[in-house]
Amino acid sequence: MTNNRVENAAENVTENPPTPLTLLGLGAMGAALAGAWLTAGHPLTVWNRTAARADALVGRGAVVAATAAEAVAANRLVVVCLLDDDSVAEALADVDLTGKDLVNLVTSTPDQARARAAWAERRGARYLDGGIMAVPPMIGVPAAGPYVFYSGSPALFEEHRTALAAPAGTRYVGEDAGYAALHDVALLSAMYGMFAGVSHAFALVRGEAVAPGDLAPLLSDYVTAMTGFIAGTAARLESGDYTKGVVSNLAMQVAGKGTLLRTAEEQGVSAELLEPYFRLMERRLEVGSGEEDLTGVVDLLRR
Repeated sequence: MTNNRVENAAENVTENPPTPLTLLGLGAMGAALAGAWLTAGHPLTVWNRTAARADALVGRGAVVAATAAEAVAANRLVVVCLLDDDSVAEALADVDLTGKDLVNLVTSTPDQARARAAWAERRGARYLDGGIMAVPPMIGVPAAGPYVFYSGSPALFEEHRTALAAPAGTRYVGEDAGYAALHDVALLSAMYGMFAGVSHAFALVRGEAVAPGDLAPLLSDYVTAMTGFIAGTAARLESGDYTKGVVSNLAMQVAGKGTLLRTAEEQGVSAELLEPYFRLMERRLEVGSGEEDLTGVVDLLRR
C-alpha cells in the first residue's frame, strides 16, 4: 500500500468521537504535537521524564501519567516522541505493549526502525514509524505545510490516520517500517547539501560591498529555479539513459569548475564544501560520457 497524498486534519472531519491517545515525550516537538492534538479535541494522556513540562498542558485538558507504563496503559494508540532510539528502549523496557498501536516519531535510521518494529511486534503491538518533516512552530499550522512520513502497519495507519493528521499532514510510504526514516534522511541530506552551497555563496561575498540581504533573494530564486534538476535526475535514473534531455553536459561542467575554484581562492574562501562533489564529477567523466549530465554521480556514491 502506498499513498503519497498529504492529508491534513481539515480533510478528515468524520472521526467521532476523536481518538484518545497517549504521548510519551514533551520536548519542543512533543509539546507542539500535544498542543495540536488537544486543539483538535483528542483526549490526551502524556508522560515526560521531567514532569513539570506537562504543567502547561494540564490546563488544556491533558492527563499526566506518573510513569510511562501508566501512560501506555491509558490508551490503545501510543505515540512516542523521545530523544532517540535508545530512549524508546529505555522508556518502554518493562511496559506491557500487548494490543497497543505504537507510533514511533523518534528520528532514527531505516535499520533502527525495522528493528524497533520487530521488537514491538514480538511484544504484541502493531507498529508505525514516522519521520517528521517540520519544525515545532509548523505543527498544527496546515498552511505551513508540515507533514509526517509514515511506514509500517498499513492497518494501523488506516485506522488512525485522522488522529495522526491532526498535528501535521500524513504521507504513508510503505509497509517496510524503515521507509519513513529512509525518506526523512534522504530529504534532510538534500537539505544539508543545499545549506552547504548557500554557505559557500555567502562566504564568497563576505567582506565585499555586497549586502547578504541583497544576495539572499537572488540566491533563493536561483536555487528554486534549479530544482527542475531533481525530476530530470529521477527520470534518467529510471530510464538508464543519462544523456536524455541534458542541457548542461558533464564535460562542460567539469571544464567550468576551475572558475569556481579560482574565485574561491581569490576571495579567500575555502573550497572544502565544493571540492568533494567536483572530484565525483571528474571520476564520472572518466568512466562515463561527457554528454551525460550529473546523474551518474549517484552511481558513484553507491558502495
